[in-house]
Amino acid sequence: MTLHLTKVAVGCASVEALAERHALRAASEGQAYCLTRYMPKRAAEMSGGSLFWIIKHTLVARQAIIGLDMVETEWGTKCRIALATEPVPVLATPRRAHQGWRYLNPDDAPRDMNAGDADLDAVPPAMLRELAALWLV
Repeated sequence: MTLHLTKVAVGCASVEALAERHALRAASEGQAYCLTRYMPKRAAEMSGGSLFWIIKHTLVARQAIIGLDMVETEWGTKCRIALATEPVPVLATPRRAHQGWRYLNPDDAPRDMNAGDADLDAVPPAMLRELAALWLV
């Protein structure tokens, strides 16, 4: 079973802002990535998994996990999660914000928006986010 992670996209107000952040990082540093404090204990289960991003209390996009390794940074040793550059929009799913990351089982992962559901493709993303937010109440 492939395991995924969820993480809050701190400082990003939209999927477009997240995509821009990772495109710039990939252009300047050669790889899109996310830094986190610790290596996930279940890292071996993440081969083929994705990092799902939370923006405004909603899972809105994912990026395939390319690899995980420990690196030295100016803030000390961190876990670097190498990611595919382009975020893939997913069906908006409410999720409470949290610090760090959380595991996400494949059965609980939202499906990609481009999965061919014509009814959902016709709904504006902003409206999907508003509807998803109602589920948190």
